[in-house]
Amino acid sequence: MTHNATSARPVSIMRRFLDSETSGGIMLMAAAALALIVTNSPLSHAYFEALHIMLGPLSLSHWINDALMAVFFLLVGLEIKREILDGQLASWPNRILPGIAAAGGVILPALIYTAFNYHDPVKARGWAVPSATDIAFALGVLSLLGTRVPASLKVFLATLAILDDLAAVVIIAIFYTSELSMPYLAAAFATFIVLLAMNRMGVMKLLPYLIGGAVLWFFVLNSGVHATVAGVVTALTIPLNPAPGKPDDMTSPLHRLEHALAKPVSFIIVPLFGFANAGISFSGLNASVFGDMLTLGVMIGLFVGKQLGVFGAAWLAIKTGFAEKPAGVSWAQLYGVAILCGIGFTMSIFIGLLSFPSEFLQTETKIGVLSGSALSAVIGYLMLRLITTTRKA
Repeated sequence: MTHNATSARPVSIMRRFLDSETSGGIMLMAAAALALIVTNSPLSHAYFEALHIMLGPLSLSHWINDALMAVFFLLVGLEIKREILDGQLASWPNRILPGIAAAGGVILPALIYTAFNYHDPVKARGWAVPSATDIAFALGVLSLLGTRVPASLKVFLATLAILDDLAAVVIIAIFYTSELSMPYLAAAFATFIVLLAMNRMGVMKLLPYLIGGAVLWFFVLNSGVHATVAGVVTALTIPLNPAPGKPDDMTSPLHRLEHALAKPVSFIIVPLFGFANAGISFSGLNASVFGDMLTLGVMIGLFVGKQLGVFGAAWLAIKTGFAEKPAGVSWAQLYGVAILCGIGFTMSIFIGLLSFPSEFLQTETKIGVLSGSALSAVIGYLMLRLITTTRKA
């Protein structure tokens, strides 16, 4: 009986990613590629017109970026909460190395981007664009190497990416907030208190939390804070432990919601976001756009800044004794994974949309994100492939 109960315990989203991240990454890549094909075909006009169609109070583009992505951030919040309370981030020894590496991977790309664009106040707003890592893409590329990559390296990358997502959420909440509406902000806070009270009172049904989360999203949308923050805030109120001594019980509301959202987010919401936002029409674009400071800042920030920031911070932490190198992982493998951290597709484009209202600047951002992410994916994969092949030989 004990054995059956143990085997029935749900697998966390992080473990699931380690097993099936390839398919989600492929879906995202396919969606981005399709967007590029469509926007450079006779269907280009229809593509851009469709994104501006009004559906009620919001355009189709806003429904995707403000509403559906709030669900993505809800899943991110659930994952962060679960891992902090009952996963890879539950103890300080497990947090230290990926935490320090994530900090380096946020700070250095931001500094590199700022070095390129400090002279232009408008472009300087995009400093956070190259600071994000796309967990689905990065783990998807790493999974292509199969069992040749130590499991501890996958866990390190997944943990780092989760902390990176947390940093991105904080950055969006603090730095990408427009003029605040105090009445709506007060209503959002009151809704959060109600959700928190339900948690404290032991409410275990998901429906009240989902209804409260939708109400919270509406108030946050109108408050000036970006609406997707409502997803993370709602996640913090979802109960994890249904009973004392059962931190990993499958009846936990957090578990049920996390696993219910995993596939829709990976296979519908994120690819739809990629399709709606990766489209770049090269018609009429001057070649100089590829050498613009904004484009270069994003591309070099992702490809160079991420790998040097992540690896440099990790190396320093290990050499000074603050953290230990993951078991069975070589320095070369750690560097290869640091390169993969430069894949910043989803979150980078999302922050770019928040940074620049101008479509032209958004296009430059997307070019920088796509080129920096592609370089990081290809070079990171080839390096890890070469290392594992050499080590096997």
